[in-house]
Amino acid sequence: MLKFLSVRVEDHIAVATLNHAPANAMSSQVMHDVTELIDQVEKDDNIRVVVIHGEGRFFSAGADIKEFTSVTEVKQATELAQLGQVTFERVEKCSKPVIAAIHGAALGGGLEFAMSCHMRFATESAKLGLPELTLGLIPGFAGTQRLPRYVGKAKACEMMLTSTPITGAEALKWGLVNGVFAEETFLDDTLKVAKQIAGKSPATTRAVLELLQTTKSSHYYEGVQREAQIFGEVFTSEDGREGVAAFLEKRKPSFSGR
Repeated sequence: MLKFLSVRVEDHIAVATLNHAPANAMSSQVMHDVTELIDQVEKDDNIRVVVIHGEGRFFSAGADIKEFTSVTEVKQATELAQLGQVTFERVEKCSKPVIAAIHGAALGGGLEFAMSCHMRFATESAKLGLPELTLGLIPGFAGTQRLPRYVGKAKACEMMLTSTPITGAEALKWGLVNGVFAEETFLDDTLKVAKQIAGKSPATTRAVLELLQTTKSSHYYEGVQREAQIFGEVFTSEDGREGVAAFLEKRKPSFSGR
């Protein structure tokens, strides 16, 4: 049973709404919901396309930081990263197109989720970024590997090291999103694209998605594995603990380099 995702189906399109107030954080339960959603979608022949959007002010403002406080060991942190990686790999390998409709913000784990979708559409003013370094952490849900594939290595490096998000309009310029729509109509406009795709033969869309997976080399998966390992190490470092504590206490972190 889905706890933080609600789904309605219309015209062969499953519209999934993420509702995990207040910021649609990517908690462990949300990860499990996403996996269950993809499992359900693939079993339903009536569904040809999936559109995912967020309820409220955001698509998703990031991982569930409060959940991080229960993680104290390297192994736990590494497994947390692996959960996100496996979940989002499941999304990307879905045999039916998955489209992210982004408004407000897609930050941290939220952007990593969106990047695992086959297509992304955003409002012009939406904020997209990987600001984990402000917490003394690194992206851990394959963000270090997916972002360069879309925006190039140099821009990905800038976005991660400065933690500065880009707007939906800028994301279009860099190839991170497929298109930008007005705030008032972004979901309807995204659904128009989904309807175009739903009108195609399911066999052909499935074939294209399968073939697109072959563009990911073994180096990509090696990078994802290494990312989880380093995430675990960084997460349990003094700076990692300080960054999370500072975020929860709403103060500026003081990093020591340890």
